[in-house]
Amino acid sequence: MGLGMQIVYQGFVGTDDVERAAGIELIRLERAARDIANCHLTIEAYRDQSGERRYDARLDLVARNFDLIPVEHASNLDVGAAIHQAFDNAMRYLQQVRL
Repeated sequence: MGLGMQIVYQGFVGTDDVERAAGIELIRLERAARDIANCHLTIEAYRDQSGERRYDARLDLVARNFDLIPVEHASNLDVGAAIHQAFDNAMRYLQQVRL
């Protein structure tokens, strides 16, 4: 059974491009995460102090034993880059703990 993912959008409406970017990252994560059953991706759009629109991507992993593993979030002006950085953070974490 494959790795599942829920995506929540805050402050903007998701698009097919965002879903596609997250799906590609999920496939990459699935190959490295034997003991992960699910993940929750929250993407929030907000304005920074300069008024520029930024995206904050937060990823929580759910282990097969139901432990919740929060991953360091990522922020970027580009939503795709924020998603990629969040999944990179998850990959780094998984390599450290070897889940």
